[in-house]
Amino acid sequence: MEQRLIEPAAPAQAAALFDGWQETLIWSALEGCMGHIWVVSQKPRAALCETGDFLFLSGAAQDPESRLLLDAWKRGNEGFKILVPRDQACGALIEELFGRDVVAGTRYAFEKGGEHFDAAHLLRLKAGAPEGVDIVPVDGALYHQAAQNEWSRDFVSQFHNAQDYLRRGIGFAALHEGRLVGGASSYTCYSKGIEIEVQTLDGWRRRGIASACCAALILECLKRGLYPSWDASNPVSVSLAQKLGYRLAGPYPVWIRGIHK
Repeated sequence: MEQRLIEPAAPAQAAALFDGWQETLIWSALEGCMGHIWVVSQKPRAALCETGDFLFLSGAAQDPESRLLLDAWKRGNEGFKILVPRDQACGALIEELFGRDVVAGTRYAFEKGGEHFDAAHLLRLKAGAPEGVDIVPVDGALYHQAAQNEWSRDFVSQFHNAQDYLRRGIGFAALHEGRLVGGASSYTCYSKGIEIEVQTLDGWRRRGIASACCAALILECLKRGLYPSWDASNPVSVSLAQKLGYRLAGPYPVWIRGIHK
């Protein structure tokens, strides 16, 4: 009989499997804000959390339920995904089941609560955008502009529409003559914070735009009592995070399926 994924009506059913995992994308799904929790039984011993481009696997790799769960998801889904295992054994299971369909990679986690945000420093960074570039909050018109461009789509991609973004999201855009050239925004959200997405258009990088937008976003989050979470995909992002006041927790392995578009 084919094993099918079951999405629990209450994500809390699988919450214990993600205990201690300091990942806001998981918190988003567990709260029912964004994403899904997948299991293959009513009393799960393994679970998948799928939020945006990320898929988190938690459970004992040697438990048959972990294999059934991951295999069921693989057969039912295509396209780009970043697979994140809870431990080394789960990573080996991903490699076994996906084979050449995935490529091993590395991301970088940051301490949650170990930041040192200096408001004066962030204000200086916010003011450091190049001449002729304005740093402004993302509104409905900028939501649509971001959604139309491949490079900036993830500023808003996890929200249902502009109204949903304006209600739950938060972001700052860098504009040159009205054109979006960079920004920092909430990739995802949960009740106590956001996960930051930052991008700069080719040709505008290394000019202080990312620093200015991120500084503006962090300051606004702190003003609202929201946590601005950071996770990095490369050393450049690590360096920017540390410049803003984040403290590196360390690298972690991921497996990447497909090409991001």
